[in-house]
Amino acid sequence: MMLGTILTVVMAAGGSADSLAQFQVKNVGVQVPAAWNRSVEDGTTKFTAPSGDAYFLVDVGSVQTAGMKAQVCVDKIVAGIGGANWERLKVGGQPAAKRLDSDNSTNGGVVDTVTYVGCDGRTTWSVVFHLEQRKKERFAALADKVGTSVKIQRAGGK
Repeated sequence: MMLGTILTVVMAAGGSADSLAQFQVKNVGVQVPAAWNRSVEDGTTKFTAPSGDAYFLVDVGSVQTAGMKAQVCVDKIVAGIGGANWERLKVGGQPAAKRLDSDNSTNGGVVDTVTYVGCDGRTTWSVVFHLEQRKKERFAALADKVGTSVKIQRAGGK
C-alpha cells in the first residue's frame, strides 16, 4: 500500500500536465492544474482535465451567522451534506473535512468523488473532485493536492 502511494506521488509530480498554479475564487486561493480547462457556471468554478477523465468544482460562500466558530461551521456543512464517513483535518490552518464516495457512472465504470469542505467562521469553501476510478493512479494524489491547497485570504491583514 505505502509503496503504491509513494509511486503515485512521484509519478504525479513528474507530469508537467499537472503543474499547479495559484488561482483565486473570491477570497479563497487554491492550487489548480495549470493546463486544465476552466469554466464558471452559476458561481461555481469548474476545472476539467484535458483528457476529460476528471474534473473538479470549487465553490466559495459566506457564513450567514456572524461570529460562528470555524469548527461549528464545518460541522454544519458536513451535517448538511450527510454526516457519515468524513475525515476531519486542517486545511490552510482552518478546520476542514474530507470524504470519498464511489458511484457507478453512466458508462458502466465507477466514479470516485473526493469532497473537501472547510470554513474559517466567515467563509465557506468546497472542492469536489470527480474522477474515473480506473484513472485513480493518475488523479487521486492530484485531488488531494488541490483539496489541501486551499487558503482563505484575510481582508485587511486580519
